[in-house]
Amino acid sequence: MVHSINSLFLILIEKISVIVIIAYLITRTKYFSEVLKGKFTHKNKIGLIFIFGAFSIFGTSSGVEILGVVANVRDLGPMIGGLIGGPLIGIGAGLIGGAYRYFIGGFTAVPCSIATIIAGLLGGVIYKLNKGKFVGVPLAVTFAALMEIFHMALVLLIARPYTEAVCVVQETGLPMIISNSFGMFIFAFMIVNLIKERDTANERDRYFAELERKKYELKIAHDIQQSFLPETVPSLKGFDLAAINYSAKEVGGDFYDFIPISDHQIGLTIGDVSGKSVSAALFMALSRTVVRASAAGKTLVAESMKNANNLIAADAKSGMFVTLFYALLDLKERTLTYVNAGHNPPLILNGKTGDLTLLRAKGIVMGAMEDSELEEKEAKLNEGDLVVFYTDGVTEAFDEDFNPFGLGRLQDITKKYHNLSADGLIVKIMHEVRSFCGKASQSDDITLMVLKVEKIEK
Repeated sequence: MVHSINSLFLILIEKISVIVIIAYLITRTKYFSEVLKGKFTHKNKIGLIFIFGAFSIFGTSSGVEILGVVANVRDLGPMIGGLIGGPLIGIGAGLIGGAYRYFIGGFTAVPCSIATIIAGLLGGVIYKLNKGKFVGVPLAVTFAALMEIFHMALVLLIARPYTEAVCVVQETGLPMIISNSFGMFIFAFMIVNLIKERDTANERDRYFAELERKKYELKIAHDIQQSFLPETVPSLKGFDLAAINYSAKEVGGDFYDFIPISDHQIGLTIGDVSGKSVSAALFMALSRTVVRASAAGKTLVAESMKNANNLIAADAKSGMFVTLFYALLDLKERTLTYVNAGHNPPLILNGKTGDLTLLRAKGIVMGAMEDSELEEKEAKLNEGDLVVFYTDGVTEAFDEDFNPFGLGRLQDITKKYHNLSADGLIVKIMHEVRSFCGKASQSDDITLMVLKVEKIEK
């Protein structure tokens, strides 16, 4: 039955709906996915040759007969096979589709069969020229259109009688060019999306692998940093001492330390490095080590910290610095000799009167400049006195409305709960800070140290 060009076009477009389903099924096969990733095996090559060969046969059998010739999408299977898998898959599928068309017979059998084989070959050549990558939708569709024009040219060149060949080309040429191009568009569109999905999945996997690697590295950094903090709090005759450190992130820049000076003297240190995360942790390790080395065995507080500052400043090329409060506690004399290098001044509560004062002393942050002067002061400690050392992570802890916890609240808590043990007071301060912050995340590292003077034995 002879169809007009309009009715033929509509019939072939109807076939496209079937092609959409077939394209979806083919592009989801294991073989297709493997080849698209460049993983070639004998099994997937043979599998795709037969899949696209079968699709080529379907393209012939689902076509529309005109003047004894079938207008179809037979070349589509070999073209796609070549474009995604190279010449072997393209030619293999073309031979299957071409052989089926040849044995159907007709005066266009030879040129149509040859065109189908060449379609697979050229698809494979394009694959090779593009270094094994799919060419994308525009080039794939252009290739399909040009291939069908070449197909029509072969019919005119080889098929006889010539007048009937001309009629066939006039009737089927445009519908076949459009239908094969549209079919190629469907396949190419799905292939490109699959490639994007694969690339996205690979990028996601790389991201998560990198994230896991960084988490592991941060865990190691955290463990290393924690090893720099004292494992235990020393037991001091006549004093109750406690300390804690909570990092805002996996690692941070706060630290505290207890440095042995003599059998009745110990150095108490609390510091806060500028910045956060790994860089702060590294600078914290440097600062803590230098301070400890400079202070060990030395009773001259200002001089030892001045030496520590010079060493830190010499290595502080990144512009980082550390605030530090260092105090030498004499257990016999019950004195606290201290310097303050730009740190939050600790609170000292008078056990008898309940009055609070700040341990202030002149000094700039360590690492800012060499040979900076630090003012040395001394505080006398009496029974019931209490000293609270802290970093700005306490006073600058923010609630959900960005209001700071503030020094006033810390002073009120210290006064109200001064009868608690050193450890109990730290627990109470942390509880109040967390209650104040509510659901707001911890914005800075928090370090607390509490020293309490116990009853003097007579």
